Amino acid sequence: MSHTFMLIPTDINVGLTSVSLGIINLMEQKGLRLMVFKPIEQPNFNKNKDQTTEILRFHTNVNLIKPLKIDYVESLLKKNQKNILMEKIVALYYDNKKDTKVILIQGLIPMPQHPFAKSLNYDIANMLGANVIFITSSINKTQKQLTNRIKLLRYEFSCLQNINISGVIINKINAPIDEYDKKHPILSEIFYKSNKVTGITTETKFKNLVNDCFLPILGCIPWNIDLIATRVVDIANYLNAIILHEGELQTRRIQSVIFCSCNISKIVKLFRIGALLVTSSDRYDVIIAVCLAVMNGIKIGALLLTGGHNFNKSIYNLCQRAFATGLPILMVNTNTWKTSLNLQNFSLYLHVDDHERITKTKNHIALHINHQWINSLTTDSIRSNRLSPPVFRYQLTSLARKANKRIVLPEGNEFRTIKAAAICAERGIATCILLGDPDEIKQVAVKQGIDFYTRNTRIEILSPKLVRKNYVNRLVELRKNKGMTESIAINQLKDNVVLGTMMLENDEVDGLVSGAVHITANTIRPSLQLIKTSPGNSIISSIFFMLLPEQVLVYGDCAINPDPTAEQLSEIAIQSADSAKSFGIEPRVAMISYSTGNSGTGNDVDKVRKATVLAQLKRPDLIIDGPLQYDAAIMVDVAKSKAPNSPIAGQATVFIFPDLNTGNTTYKAVQRSANIVSIGPMLQGIRKPVNDLSRGALVDDIVYTIAITAIQSINHKNH
Repeated sequence: MSHTFMLIPTDINVGLTSVSLGIINLMEQKGLRLMVFKPIEQPNFNKNKDQTTEILRFHTNVNLIKPLKIDYVESLLKKNQKNILMEKIVALYYDNKKDTKVILIQGLIPMPQHPFAKSLNYDIANMLGANVIFITSSINKTQKQLTNRIKLLRYEFSCLQNINISGVIINKINAPIDEYDKKHPILSEIFYKSNKVTGITTETKFKNLVNDCFLPILGCIPWNIDLIATRVVDIANYLNAIILHEGELQTRRIQSVIFCSCNISKIVKLFRIGALLVTSSDRYDVIIAVCLAVMNGIKIGALLLTGGHNFNKSIYNLCQRAFATGLPILMVNTNTWKTSLNLQNFSLYLHVDDHERITKTKNHIALHINHQWINSLTTDSIRSNRLSPPVFRYQLTSLARKANKRIVLPEGNEFRTIKAAAICAERGIATCILLGDPDEIKQVAVKQGIDFYTRNTRIEILSPKLVRKNYVNRLVELRKNKGMTESIAINQLKDNVVLGTMMLENDEVDGLVSGAVHITANTIRPSLQLIKTSPGNSIISSIFFMLLPEQVLVYGDCAINPDPTAEQLSEIAIQSADSAKSFGIEPRVAMISYSTGNSGTGNDVDKVRKATVLAQLKRPDLIIDGPLQYDAAIMVDVAKSKAPNSPIAGQATVFIFPDLNTGNTTYKAVQRSANIVSIGPMLQGIRKPVNDLSRGALVDDIVYTIAITAIQSINHKNH
C-alpha cells in the first residue's frame, strides 16, 4: 500500500518549499513513485501564483495536483460549506492517486490572513489518513525551548483523534534571526550575521531532542548562507530599478549589502566579493572607487545608485573597463534611506527561474534528511481502513458514477427531490426518473431556479397517469393470493410509490428512493409486498450510515424490525457486515447490549449472546463479538478493562442493536447530540434496492441516498 505524509508548517518562514524540495529530491533518488498534493494554494509575495506549486512544477518530475484557489476556499468557509470543501479535496486526492507509492501533502502555512490554517490541516490529515510531519525551525531557540515547542505540537495533535505523527523536521538551525523571530531590520544584517554563524554541529546541539520530545527527528537542517544568495536580477525586479549596465545581471549573486554613506577611506575597506554596494548616484568618488576595485579583481555583486541623478557621461566613459568585467549597475529614483527601507522588505524566497539556487537548496536539504526514514518507504505500509465522511461521500459518488444506474423518484414534484435529481444528473451519479405531472414539475423547477432541461439529458419526467394501466395485470398477478383485484390494483397504482415499485419489479429501473413527503411505512410496505427478500435472506432489515467527524459507522436495525429473535438478529448482523464491506467500510461487528460478556443475565442479553454465536457460526470470516456495551465497542480504553479479550477491541465499525427501540433511540440521540449527518435507512435483504428518506431530508441527503441505491443495484445484479 502507499504511504501518505502531510507536511505541516508550525509557523511562517519555516522553509516549507525548501524542505519539500529536499524530501522530493531524496525520494526521487530512491526511485519512489511520488505524488505531491497541495490542496489549497497560498500565494505569497507573488499574489497571483502559489510560488511553491510553480517551483515544484518546473523543478521536479513528480505528479503535481493543481490546488484549489484560496478565494474559493474562503468563500466556502464563509458560507459554512466546509463539507463541500472537504469533498473537493478528497476528489482531487483520489482521482490522481492511482498507483503512487508515496503521497506528500503540503499543509497550509499559518499566516495571519488565514486563521483557518491549523484546523484545516488537521481535518485534511484526518480525512486522508495522512501521517503528520511537522516542519519547524530552531530560529533563536535553545534546545529546551525547541523541545517544549515540539512537545506542545505533539500534545495538540495527539489530543485529536486518529492523527498519526511520524516526526519533525527542524530547519534553519543557527539562522541569524532576532529574539522576536523576525529578520534583522536591514537586509545587510542578515548577510552579515550569516557570515558570522559559528556552525555548531546539529548532532551536538540536538542529540537529546529525540528522547526529550518523544518524536522522531526526521531531519536537522543547518542554515546555509549560500542558499539565500539572491541574484542581482531579483533585486532589480523588486526595486523596479533602471539597468544602467546589465553585465552579469542574471548570474551574479548578492552575499552582503553595504551602504556607502561615509567617507571613501572607510568605504573601500568594506568592498568584498558578492557585495551589493548602495550609494547616491552623485557620489562619483564611490563609483570610481568601485570601478577600480573590480578592475583589481574584487568581484563585487552589483552597484546600486540611489536618488535618480543623471549619470555623468564622462564618469560613465571612464568606467568602461570596469563594466567589461560584468559589473551590473542599477539605479532607482528613491533616496538612500527610502531604498534601505525597501530592501528591508525584500523577500528571500526562492524564485521559479533560479535553477542554480533551487538545485543547491534541494541538495542541501536532502543531505540532512533521515535516510533511514526514506528507505523505510520502499516497503508497504499497513494502514487502517477507517473511512472518514468526506472519503465515504466521495466513494459513494464515484462508485455510483461507474454504475450508471436508473433510479425512480416517486415524489417527482417535490422541490428537494427535483434539485437532487438535477445534481445527480450534473455529477453523473445516476439517471433519475421523476414521477409526476410534467407541467407541475417544470413550474417547481423554474420557481426554485433549477434548470436541468437545457443542461442535462440524465433526467426523465414520467407522467403516472399515462403509464399506470401498464402495471395493473402484473400487480393483480403478484398479489392475487392476497385478494388483489383489477379495481383494487388500479386504485393502488394511483400511489406513485406503488407505481415506482412496480417499475422496479419489472426491471425498468434499478432502484427506488422515496420518503421526502411520505412516511417510512408508505415507502417500505410496497417493496415488502412486491419485491420481497433476496435469496438466502428470511427478513428485510435496515442500516444507517452515521457520518461521525472521524469516521463512518454502521447502525442496524434502526427502522424495520421491532423485536427480532436471536436468529433474526444474527441475520441482521451478517447483512449489515456485508453492506458495510460493499461500501468500503471494514466490518468489525459489535452486538450491543446493556451488559458486556458474561457479566449480565436475562432474556434480552441472552438473546444477544445467542445471536452472536449464531452469526459467528454462519460467517466465521467476519469479526463479530458480543454482547458488548456501546462504550466497550467503540472506546479502546474501556474495552481493555471491560472486554480485554474482545477481537473488536473498542474499534467496532458495525453496531447491531437488540431491538428497534434501542436502535432508533440511539441513532437519533447520536445524530442530534453530535450534530452529524446520517444516511438511511438503507434496506438490506431485499431483492432489489429500495430506500427511504427522512421527511426532513436535505438535498444532499437525497443525493447520497440515490448514490447508495445505485451502488446497491450493482451488488443485487451480481447476486
